[in-house]
Amino acid sequence: MIIRRGDIASVLNDREGAIFFVSGVSNSSETNESEFYREIELLDKQDKTKCLFYFSSISVDDIEKVGNNKYLQHKLRMELLIKSNFENYNIIRIGNITWGSNPNTFINYIKNKKKKGEPVDIKDEYKYIIDKQQLLLLTDNLPLTGQNTISAFGKMAKVNELI
Repeated sequence: MIIRRGDIASVLNDREGAIFFVSGVSNSSETNESEFYREIELLDKQDKTKCLFYFSSISVDDIEKVGNNKYLQHKLRMELLIKSNFENYNIIRIGNITWGSNPNTFINYIKNKKKKGEPVDIKDEYKYIIDKQQLLLLTDNLPLTGQNTISAFGKMAKVNELI
């Protein structure tokens, strides 16, 4: 069962016995607590006997980035809720996706700025980029039993090279 629609949901292959929970907060700039609670409430309604697939952020691996970032704090809170309430789960920490139409993804932010002829704020940093095939390789092959937390780094790219 695939919960919700969106860029990640659009590429997933449904699997018997699995819940792909892709209705989360996708905007890393989100600060509205009601959005975070909406996701928590929806998670609580899921069948705890099935294997839950949750898509978190690779950035939660960097404790310095989490700091006061409400989005990353929320992602960690969701991971803890899953670990406490589901016997079987796959938490997949991913970087930036390369597909889709969500304007809040990093790649689409750059595309939209360039399309409008607006300057793109370029930071001297690296981003982790994951494509559809990499994500499907994971989701199609992860077991439906066990407690797994996977950091799917994908490809590391310098921001100015992406632009």
